[in-house]
Amino acid sequence: MAPLPPASERTLQAAGARRPAPGRPTTADLVRTLRAIGQEGTSLVAVFDARSIAGERHLLSAWAHLGRSRSRGEPRLRDRGAEYALYVAGDDQLPRALAKVGLSDASEEVVVVAERPLDPVVLAGRLGLEPFPSAYPRAVDETLLDRLGISPEERAAVPRDAWEGLVLERVALVDLSAPAGHGATAKH
Repeated sequence: MAPLPPASERTLQAAGARRPAPGRPTTADLVRTLRAIGQEGTSLVAVFDARSIAGERHLLSAWAHLGRSRSRGEPRLRDRGAEYALYVAGDDQLPRALAKVGLSDASEEVVVVAERPLDPVVLAGRLGLEPFPSAYPRAVDETLLDRLGISPEERAAVPRDAWEGLVLERVALVDLSAPAGHGATAKH
C-alpha cells in the first residue's frame, strides 16, 4: 500500500474520543449536536463507533470514494455525511451502514472525523465527549471485521496483516453498486 500523506497535509482529520459516562451524552444528543455543527458550514463532520473503524486508510479511502462519486455527479444521498457513512461501512444501504458504523447508546469509544478547518478534538468537546487517543487508530481484529460484515471465510483467505485490505475492498465495492434512484442499467 502507498504511504499516507503526513497528518499535517490531510484535509480530513480524525481523533479518538469517548463518552464521559455510559450513554452520556445520549445518541440523540450527539446527533442533534452533529446536525447543528453541520449547519454551520460546508466541512464534513461525522462520528463513528470506534469498534468499526480500521484506521486512517479506512477513513481516507471512504472519503476519497465519496469525493469521486460526487465529482462525477453521482451522489447516493443528499446528505454528504450520511453518504460518507455508506462508504465507511462498505454498504450501499444507509440503515445497514449505520448499524455497522453508527453510534448507539452502547458506543463508548468513538472516532470524530472532520474536514479542515474544523478540528476533531475541538469538535469532540462540543459534542460532550472527552479526548481518548486509544480509541483511534486501533488494530484490525475479528470484532471489527464482524461489525463490518466480513466473514471468517473471507479473512481466512488472506494473512492477518492483510485484513485492512479486506475493509478497503468493501469501501471500494460501494462504487460498484447502483447509486440510490438508479436502476441496474444506469450508465456509470
